[in-house]
Amino acid sequence: MTFAGALILAVGMGFGRFSFTGMYPLMVRETVISVAGGSLAASVNYGGYLVGALVVSRIDHRHAARLCQIAMVGTVVCLAALSLHFGIAFVVAVRFLAGAMSAVTLIAASIWLFHIIGYHDGAPILYAGVGLGIVVSAELTAFGTAADFGSAALWLCLAAVSTVLCALAWPSIRSRISRHVNEGEELSDPGLVEAPSLGPWTLVMAYGLAGFGYIVTATYLPLLVRGALQHTDPVHIWAAFGLGATPSCFLWHWIHHRLGSRLAFILNLTIQAVGVALPIVAPTATFFLLSALLVGGTFMGTVTIVMPAAKRVSHLVKFNIMATLTAAYGVGQIVGPLMSNALFSHTHSFNQPLGVAAAALVIAALTCAVSRPATRVSPLRSSAA
Repeated sequence: MTFAGALILAVGMGFGRFSFTGMYPLMVRETVISVAGGSLAASVNYGGYLVGALVVSRIDHRHAARLCQIAMVGTVVCLAALSLHFGIAFVVAVRFLAGAMSAVTLIAASIWLFHIIGYHDGAPILYAGVGLGIVVSAELTAFGTAADFGSAALWLCLAAVSTVLCALAWPSIRSRISRHVNEGEELSDPGLVEAPSLGPWTLVMAYGLAGFGYIVTATYLPLLVRGALQHTDPVHIWAAFGLGATPSCFLWHWIHHRLGSRLAFILNLTIQAVGVALPIVAPTATFFLLSALLVGGTFMGTVTIVMPAAKRVSHLVKFNIMATLTAAYGVGQIVGPLMSNALFSHTHSFNQPLGVAAAALVIAALTCAVSRPATRVSPLRSSAA
């Protein structure tokens, strides 16, 4: 079941959301979009991510498995649609829908595994699916580029491979739909094992800043490499981003259990800030690779830490905290590309956007460091997260 969840995120996040980053330089080179158009498409994608999170927050948890199916199919359609060159407005519209599908997959797959299936230790395998999707889509893009495929053909290839991943995950999801909808209740235990060290609003604020902090690297890394290193295929550097993300979920899950939510989150954000800032220090292949590995090796670790931590404090709030966290992350991701494009238009450099992004991650870490522990109260069953 956990492997099926990983495949859901590989499709919805790894392919549906992040394959655009690897395709971005090729689409700019083919003049399908401009740098400014790509920034707009990125921000609109994260706007869709925000909308998707808000919509899911109002849907009963028992429908999580069906939502996963809908989002996977929607993602495949979006990937195929990008092979049609109907102008920047069409690209922006498709990326908005793809962003919504990404949020649905992340939240619905998390709810499905943690609350419906009741497997609370499956976070590292589940979120490793994002890195897996990034690696596979990036290397597929690199292979297609080397074979002189155009962006249209590559989008169709990405859609085809995503369809295969959907087919692998589908039986496990389908087998659980009727059973849990008929049962009419979730299997999760809302009890707390220990007092949570981070309150719900601290998690929301820090997670929103984390979304802003990592997104500059996650959006522009291949474009940065293309501009600084003419003889290096930027997609391979982007694949290293995904390669770092896949095993990192297991590492951060272990660190989270050893150090607790507060210290693990602070360490995660600090390392991520260093990774974001490295290209400012020296725009060399080594530093770009280290940046990809450090940011890739921490950004899904952030999710691996935050989502289980959110479950611990869900009884303290009356809203759906998983959806709220995802929405806060989405706001940070919307602002990041817009800020980057504004600064780039004045300076023609990404050093300032990277510096601001790194600062946001440091502020997030400090927020966690100075916050008070969450108040421990008797756990109550609610619809939150």
